[in-house]
Amino acid sequence: MAPPTVRDLLANRGKHQYAMLRVETLAEAEAAAKAGVELLSVPPAMVFDRRFREVAPDTFIFPGENYFEIGGTEDFMRWAMPLMKHGADAVYCSGSLGTVRALADHGIAVCGHVGLIPSKRTWTGGFKAVGKTLETAQLVWTQCKALEEAGAFAVEIEVVPHAITQAIAERTNLFLISMGAGPAGHAQYLFTDDVLGQNRGHVPRHAKRYADFAAEEDRLQTLRTEAMTRFAEDVHGGMYPAPQHLVDSQAEVVEAFRDWLDQNA
Repeated sequence: MAPPTVRDLLANRGKHQYAMLRVETLAEAEAAAKAGVELLSVPPAMVFDRRFREVAPDTFIFPGENYFEIGGTEDFMRWAMPLMKHGADAVYCSGSLGTVRALADHGIAVCGHVGLIPSKRTWTGGFKAVGKTLETAQLVWTQCKALEEAGAFAVEIEVVPHAITQAIAERTNLFLISMGAGPAGHAQYLFTDDVLGQNRGHVPRHAKRYADFAAEEDRLQTLRTEAMTRFAEDVHGGMYPAPQHLVDSQAEVVEAFRDWLDQNA
């Protein structure tokens, strides 16, 4: 099957709840695709890796990175064009409305970001929900309308009260990607690190762990250390290499080689 299109996503708003993950490796992308996760946020480098579409052929992909890493509008254009050429379905853009407009004017599907925007968190008070007051709820709505008017087809709506998301969903044509913003979003988005329990730091309230990879990594690290300790002890004690680890040679070859060395070395 082919990945869903922008038109598919917009047509299915309110009819089908999409699952979305941020993946960082091909192994994660392959697992997500096999698991039925339809939408993936990916590092830009993954788009250029021919192996990606071999392991995740049916997923809709949004490459994205911090706009501070990219630059202004012209930089964004130079960044986005090759990604679209190599199979990106849309791009993330937390830059200016002018940048969103320029991308959309060139037919590039753009996903904006509203609510808690980590790179702009100082304007909304840090890492906390946005939209719990009338003023900040109005801000989220204003952000959505501005992005829609600039040509974005989707927004990630992050850590916004679910009732505020519901009210916005009823009044916008955008495809809403909910990260901690409730079921009214048209897709539910989490980081693979949280889903797999790989994150050892702060776990967001909206995150749900489905595995405990951190504990498994601790177990594996213990096994690594134990195995490497035994190796070092064997080396230091003369137990490695043993005869079974050696490549042998016929005695006459060794003797001839030694004779040759005595004459030529």
